[in-house]
Amino acid sequence: MCHLVCTDYPILQEHVELHLEECTFLEVERNLTDLELAQHLQNEEDRQRRAATAKQEREDFQKLQRQYGLDGSGGYKQQSLKNMEKEVAFGRMTPSDYHRRKADMMESLAFGIDDGKTKTLGITEVLCQYYQNECKDIKRVWLSTGVDHFHCSLGDRGWGCGYRNFQMLLSSLLRNSTYEECLKDNSSIPCIPKIQSLIEDAWKEGFDPQGASHFNSRLHGTKAWIGACEIYSLLTSLRIKCQVIDFHQPTGPAGTHPRLLEWVFNYYSADKENSSKVVCTPKPPIYLQHQGHSRTIIGIEERKNKTVCLLMFDPGCPSQEMQKLLKGIDGNSLRLLRRFVGSLKHKQYQLVAIDGVLSAEEKVTRRQASQHFVAQRIS
Repeated sequence: MCHLVCTDYPILQEHVELHLEECTFLEVERNLTDLELAQHLQNEEDRQRRAATAKQEREDFQKLQRQYGLDGSGGYKQQSLKNMEKEVAFGRMTPSDYHRRKADMMESLAFGIDDGKTKTLGITEVLCQYYQNECKDIKRVWLSTGVDHFHCSLGDRGWGCGYRNFQMLLSSLLRNSTYEECLKDNSSIPCIPKIQSLIEDAWKEGFDPQGASHFNSRLHGTKAWIGACEIYSLLTSLRIKCQVIDFHQPTGPAGTHPRLLEWVFNYYSADKENSSKVVCTPKPPIYLQHQGHSRTIIGIEERKNKTVCLLMFDPGCPSQEMQKLLKGIDGNSLRLLRRFVGSLKHKQYQLVAIDGVLSAEEKVTRRQASQHFVAQRIS
């Protein structure tokens, strides 16, 4: 135990007990140190895990902000200028074209009117003529009249489909005398920043406060995606009567939505008195939304084999492709427009369908109802 020599037994016993107490203390101290170390390591591991989780959440949130155009990187104007500068750098646009197109864009933004550079007119009229003379396998077809096609430009590529579809809807409504009164202050097709301002105005009126809060009540100057609820709010604020129909789950085999096609067929074929093969109806086109994209339904085919096929304008389809339809339509070119039930396999779809004009009192009622917005669900 030690080298001390004791001649007195009581002293020896006391000395030995001191040694034993010291050993016990050191053992307790060592055990306590191990416990503290384990606790420290556990705390450090927890801290690192919390930091990693917080970092991942920040990155995911920033990714969502970028995806939905809410990252503060600017809107239509900024993206247009940036992409035109890239076109010049790659030699696909001359400097003089850049300055001319920039001046045209600034003029368009100043007046709030679309410049028409992505617009294709006359397709529904050509379709009507085609169905009159061709298509032996078609029993009947319904077409919304006067719908212009708009496609996404350098300024809204990747996020502008909802705005372009609104332009398509509006192009048809402006040719329909039913909506002349409620559209008297919007007699031209607005540019995308103007549409963003119109939606903000609808929110200020009190439409869809929950949706407004999602965007922090701001769209102008952003690349924010819009969907069925924003289209509904904008149309209703203009006193246009519409409804949102939610197909929240597939209703057919292989994840398809036959009930959606059935609804659209009933919408177009409601006028039982008209028995013509080709019905160019004043019924407005329908806004179709699914995850990540939206399109405009301009009509529907009823085929002799008892199936139906939607006819759609896609804002993702360039004007060069759509203009080919004006030169001549055949079964191959119609693939741009046709969508059979087997091609509608997204989990959920929403439609915005227009049906007349609201009175001032009805508009107020709908604004109040939008405080607790609920779409009509089709199961």
